[in-house]
Amino acid sequence: MRNYQFTVIVQQDEEGNYLAICPALQGCYAEGETPEEALSYLRDVIQFHIEDRQVRHEPTYEEVFSERLNIAA
Repeated sequence: MRNYQFTVIVQQDEEGNYLAICPALQGCYAEGETPEEALSYLRDVIQFHIEDRQVRHEPTYEEVFSERLNIAA
């Protein structure tokens, strides 16, 4: 079994719900009423995504690095 590490982003929408996104894995996102709930659901989504790619003998790409950019606008 291999361990993977991914950067995830958690955002809050206008209704107060939370959206957790894994940018490295296209289509991997989850919603929850709390940040913890959204992250818990996202863990499951990522697990299913990786398992599906393994069944199909497709590679699971990992990030090379991530960086936070400050932009003045």
